Amino acid sequence: MKLLKGIILTILGLIAILYITDTDYLLKALRTIYAKGYTTAFLEDYKEFDNAEILNGTPQPWPIHKDYNSVSETERLKKYNDAYGTIAYVIIKNDSVWFENYYDGFDEDSKTNSFSMAKSYVSGLMGKAIEEGYIKSLDQPVSDFFPEFSEGLAAKMTVGDLSSMASGTNWDEKYYSPLSITTRAYFDDDLEKVILGLKVVDEPGQVYKYASGDTQLLAMIIEKATGKKLYDYLTESFWKPLGSENPTLWQVDSEDHDLVKAYCCIASNAKDFARFGKLYKDHGKWNGKQLLDSAFVAKSITPRFTESPQYGYGFWMQKRNGKSFFMMRGHLGQYVIVEPEDNIIIVRLGHQKSPGAASQIFSDDISIYIEEAYKMLNDALQTQP
Repeated sequence: MKLLKGIILTILGLIAILYITDTDYLLKALRTIYAKGYTTAFLEDYKEFDNAEILNGTPQPWPIHKDYNSVSETERLKKYNDAYGTIAYVIIKNDSVWFENYYDGFDEDSKTNSFSMAKSYVSGLMGKAIEEGYIKSLDQPVSDFFPEFSEGLAAKMTVGDLSSMASGTNWDEKYYSPLSITTRAYFDDDLEKVILGLKVVDEPGQVYKYASGDTQLLAMIIEKATGKKLYDYLTESFWKPLGSENPTLWQVDSEDHDLVKAYCCIASNAKDFARFGKLYKDHGKWNGKQLLDSAFVAKSITPRFTESPQYGYGFWMQKRNGKSFFMMRGHLGQYVIVEPEDNIIIVRLGHQKSPGAASQIFSDDISIYIEEAYKMLNDALQTQP
């Protein structure tokens, strides 16, 4: 009895310490992630959080290519799909589904967390807000929307700086540290309070530094500028017009505050994620209608800084083997990879990236998914009569 009483008192003491030190978000982290055996966010963690639903309109299924699933995965691709826990691998050629396969009990309609692929959607929504006159331009100061950033270096920070990861804030992008601001933002019930506590410590607009907090602040600006919840703005701007086949979910910090985790956490499926890649491949046009300004699209998939050629405005870029790819990317190896000249979109969703990914600009698994997709396409050409 004394032992039980001691354990209870110890637990209560620890909880009290968490509240006193303003780290009580760790209780939510323990309940939703750590107690389930994970050390970071996982594919179906959206089920553990509050979500806003994004409804789809009239579905526009992808056309099926005449050579649909005419070849199997290469042996190398099979090996790494198994090793890295791939749950969806899709190749879209000439805007038709050329190959698709799903693994580990998932299927074409399964929802899984997109993680940072959501950043590309937020950047697109910024472009839409500029086009519709809610935001003046990429050069509009953040302080116009949030006076908390109106002094010192912060006064120089612009909307475009947030989209291109050049805010100069003290955000610390650490996924596995329970005490990092990244972890706090993922579990805190009041995300706006966390973001407004950021400090600008370097000159904004000068260098690229990846920071999820930039996207979150950008989302808050879009909501304030448009007067619309970001999930509603996504619904009307892209999810319905792009003919998504399934409704989706976007995690929010809590029911009370109802702020989307904008830097991550749209839960959807491979072929609906691919639609945003196609929109940018086609210069902002969908079925003959201009959904997003073509000049903004071109700027988004062009590096802002010559010394950081890997990033534009919400999108990643990579040149390899004479080809130019742009892509949406997520924490555990969520990818929508686009090669416009070849008219190819490769989508991979899964449980993890390749080892050493944290120290690489482009992890090794990206090369595998690209190289093996092209090998499969070439194999199909060689077997045609």
